[in-house]
Amino acid sequence: MAPILASGSRPNRREAWTFLAAGLTLALAAQAAAATLDGVVYETTLGRLAVGAPLTFRVDALGALFALLASFLWLVASAYSVGYMRGLDEHDQTRYFAAFAASIGATMGVALAANLLTLFVFYELLTVATYPLVAHAETPEARRAGRRYLAYTLSGGVAILGGIVLVYAVTGSGEFVAGGLAGLASEPIVATVAYGLLVVGFGVKAAVVPLHAWLPDAMVAPTPVSGLLHAVAVVKSGVFGLARVVLFVFGAGTVRSLGLGRPLAVAAAATMLLAGVVALRQDKLKRGLAYSTISQLSYIVLGIALLTPLALFGALLHLVAHAFMKITLFFCAGAIYVETDTEYVSQMGGIWRRLPALMTAFAVGSAGLVGLPGIAGFVSKWYLILGALDANALVFAATYLVAGLLKLLFFWPVLLTAYAGRNATDGFRPVDVHHGVATGEHDGGRTATWERRTPLTESSWWLLGPVLVTAGGAVVLGVVPDATPFWALARTVGAEVFPGG
Repeated sequence: MAPILASGSRPNRREAWTFLAAGLTLALAAQAAAATLDGVVYETTLGRLAVGAPLTFRVDALGALFALLASFLWLVASAYSVGYMRGLDEHDQTRYFAAFAASIGATMGVALAANLLTLFVFYELLTVATYPLVAHAETPEARRAGRRYLAYTLSGGVAILGGIVLVYAVTGSGEFVAGGLAGLASEPIVATVAYGLLVVGFGVKAAVVPLHAWLPDAMVAPTPVSGLLHAVAVVKSGVFGLARVVLFVFGAGTVRSLGLGRPLAVAAAATMLLAGVVALRQDKLKRGLAYSTISQLSYIVLGIALLTPLALFGALLHLVAHAFMKITLFFCAGAIYVETDTEYVSQMGGIWRRLPALMTAFAVGSAGLVGLPGIAGFVSKWYLILGALDANALVFAATYLVAGLLKLLFFWPVLLTAYAGRNATDGFRPVDVHHGVATGEHDGGRTATWERRTPLTESSWWLLGPVLVTAGGAVVLGVVPDATPFWALARTVGAEVFPGG
């Protein structure tokens, strides 16, 4: 981060530092993932946070999966950020790139934490690092969204800290152990309270209803922030925290014996459906995608809560699949905005004719989230549904199917408008009021100034290239998922948590 801040007056050097950091992070994450699959465990302790609470980092299969995913998409998002920020001539770009780097650094700390307290430290650092990105625009709306983001996430942090204290009080440890810590089941009341506090705390960033309200408001952030931090780092750190709590602090056996899995599963199922319904009412594209994210995150949470090997495998695959598909959609939304100033679905009539590659990538991401074969979302949802059936939870299996139908009802009108619709402003582009030639109103009473222009060219490669990479990744994960390291890492996690399962 420091070299980026020091290079503020020299944008090319600043962005070179960004790419260097992203490339090194990805290389280290890939090397650690490969070592993990070979049975090598990296661990280091940098000191003590408290008596019996070392600041320790360890690379296990779950952490390696999350670190590899976040570092790969950070590199792609860094390239996209250059095109987006320069294309809109955004202010305070140096602050933006510095906060971007700090955020991925905190995410790596979350991924590689070896115990609850280390995870908590970096989880909170992630909140602090991402606040400037959420409030980047510095408008009253952005400041309100930033304050709400802090209120929700810091309150969740307080709940997490309370749960950690109770876990340490009962077990004397907060280490992540496949199968869970011994002794929690012997104190059922304290363990239940600790579990509740931890689930609520991590559930904030996982956007489980009713803890989700901050996420749609945070879409006021620049689109690369929405794409990386709200499809990968921030929201996935919440899901990742829940996985650590359920599988590596309490363990499947304790969660079952205390009856703690079903309430989390019900909350996740309700979130999938409620958020899916609310998404249908959104005209602003990024806000609709935000509610879709809320619903999709709970696909993963429900898979974890079902406590079967197949459901867990599907949940981990969906953690990866959703990241590739949703970041593709956010990238497309941002590129459309840079090219056309279009933010609303009702303004997207016929936009495919002007931006064919972008809208093709958008169609790929949409189809994957619906669950069509050949794209990553189908594979992960297949295993999630099989896992629900394996748990004899027919209601939850049906919930996955209904939630997929709601995604179809959301994305189909968007694609129909983009491919077959006609906008009253087709052939025009919004321009500054002082240089435009005509002013008029369009959908929703929003006013704009328009000038006649030649048909739009496709987006610059800084914007289009990352979109094609992530959309291509979603296809690869749908066609040959077992050829990727994510498949092997997900299987390794399942073997650790459910030995012999």
